[in-house]
Amino acid sequence: MKIIGVIPARYQSSRFPGKPLADICGKPMIWWVYQQAIKVSDFDSVYVATDDERIESVCKELNMNVIMTSESHPTGTDRIGEVAEKISADLYVNIQGDEPMLEPDIIRSAILPFYDNRELQITNLMAEIDNPVDVANFTVPKVITNKENIGIYLTRAAAPYPKGKIDYKYYKQVCVYGFKPDALKFYCDYGKKYGKAKAEAIEDIEILRFIENGYKVQYIEVKSNSVAVDTQNDLIKVNNIMSKRIENNIE
Repeated sequence: MKIIGVIPARYQSSRFPGKPLADICGKPMIWWVYQQAIKVSDFDSVYVATDDERIESVCKELNMNVIMTSESHPTGTDRIGEVAEKISADLYVNIQGDEPMLEPDIIRSAILPFYDNRELQITNLMAEIDNPVDVANFTVPKVITNKENIGIYLTRAAAPYPKGKIDYKYYKQVCVYGFKPDALKFYCDYGKKYGKAKAEAIEDIEILRFIENGYKVQYIEVKSNSVAVDTQNDLIKVNNIMSKRIENNIE
């Protein structure tokens, strides 16, 4: 099975313009993400997918595989769909470009189910929420699954509501996805024809397009110490953590 890792990276961002090139211990953030991804032995290759010449230039300077994509893509999944049109593979893994600390074993967790289940089309990761504040935080998508960890719904609300049971564990989405080519094609074709699906548009969560249209999304629970960089404060936090790791020779 040919497996390609793809890191979508766009320069324009309403909250943090130029985020992929933000400095972390002397290297751009996208470099750190790429280094973690190439440690995954399952990948035949890893690419940064961007629409910005500044990001492309930095990737080439640092010997990173990079592929230019359209500026018109509304989502990262659409960007990966274009990569799939240009580079043939059996599986594409979406790795978020703002997770410089994401562990290779965590990335690999999105790949492993495809070896055992050839019918599987999509995987996504989730982690138990250990900070109660995150349950109510609308920037943290909560994952609701059935007993087989097939996705039922994702929401930015604090759900499900614990009326009948109070010992429920809440889970947040970890944004690593595995896509078979046909699933990617469906996502992109649907968007071109209809735009976002109903709940997807309301919640602004891409994976809901699949769930709303009957796709089984397999969720895998992971434990990760990664910190996503959404703000300048996040960047300061990650720089401090990474500096200490470098000082102590911890990968």
